[in-house]
Amino acid sequence: MLGKWAKKDQNNMQFKSLIPATATGGGLSSSMYGVKRTSTVAQSIDQGLIWAVLALLFLGLVMVYSATVALPDSVKYANYQTTHFLVRHAVSIVVAFAAAFCVFQIPMKTWQELAPLVFICCIVLLILVLIPGIGKEVNGARRWLSLYVLNIQPSELMKMCAIIYAADYTVRKQAYMQRFGKVLFPMFMAMFLVGMLLLLEPDMGAFIVIVTVVFGILFLGGINARVFFGVLFALSAAFALLIVFSDYRRARLLAYLDPWGGDNALNKAYQLSHSLIAFGRGEVLGVGLGGSVEKLHYLPEAHTDFLLAVIGEELGFVGVTVVILLFVFIVKRCFAVGSQAIALERTFSGLVAKGVGIWIAVQCFINMGVNLGVLPTKGLTLPLMSYGGSAILVTCAALALVVRIDFENRTMMRGGAA
Repeated sequence: MLGKWAKKDQNNMQFKSLIPATATGGGLSSSMYGVKRTSTVAQSIDQGLIWAVLALLFLGLVMVYSATVALPDSVKYANYQTTHFLVRHAVSIVVAFAAAFCVFQIPMKTWQELAPLVFICCIVLLILVLIPGIGKEVNGARRWLSLYVLNIQPSELMKMCAIIYAADYTVRKQAYMQRFGKVLFPMFMAMFLVGMLLLLEPDMGAFIVIVTVVFGILFLGGINARVFFGVLFALSAAFALLIVFSDYRRARLLAYLDPWGGDNALNKAYQLSHSLIAFGRGEVLGVGLGGSVEKLHYLPEAHTDFLLAVIGEELGFVGVTVVILLFVFIVKRCFAVGSQAIALERTFSGLVAKGVGIWIAVQCFINMGVNLGVLPTKGLTLPLMSYGGSAILVTCAALALVVRIDFENRTMMRGGAA
């Protein structure tokens, strides 16, 4: 399957703009090939991807400030400054840039060698966060490790680590992709362990994203289709049972199906109902930046899980559409870079890039679906935009991996070594 895609992508990808004039030989003018002379750095990185990421980060910074500027008026945040969340979010972005820069410096070959170790270390962090006195509890959930300067959320780190591990695992098991016992069962047990640790926090949203991304990578790696869909059915049944045997999850699902009925609008569907009101007020062009009413203590978690609702109210349909298109562009570039890597016989790198694309697409779909009432309420942030240092740091680091893969692709196409 990988060979078929590689051949198809190699025929469709346009490499001409990536080939410098010196590589064509004979001292021919670069203008004959339609190649503009640009700096080495500009030729070696995906500028479009970077600009799209920066646009979302900047817009997220503005919208987080808009969504939190009135929070100090409440009793819970009475001791906070109006710029508290703005400053912390800006610091998180700076730290994320530093982390992304460090990640970019490490060759993909090294990441592949360290994949099992990275995955094991992340599992250890998931265990540590459950230990009282080590893990930090917020709103009844134990998901954070306090480093005094900042809080680290191991479940966010696991998203990136799982992608790296799944890509390496798929490459190592390529000869056995049609055998359940050799491929799916060991990964199934690994995901079972991760799932148990995440559900103890609890963080079912992160578990859904991780499982989807990991098995998506296995599917792209050419796993037996019948076995894959059999496991997919089993996982779906397991998630259904988790909902059926959990009172609060079941109540959330029933409230989602009828958010305006009974006392749902003031109880389990409170967030959803106010999110829908925010989108309704925004209409096409929005009420204007800073003009949201729902953020004034009506819409809970307006700066995290429901930031898109504030965008919809203040910037309207146009603003939401711009955000969606930017995410679509990023996901498309991740898959294009991944396809290019596979065409160059760099399967691990290609699966990592596509895995990052699947992760961003799935998490965006869930977050936007929850905000728009398409999916039941689930605590997942909007990548690159919602308030949360760990999420922004890990997402930027993962996208730095994609930029690194693209950099190595371009280096190889110029005749260099990745």
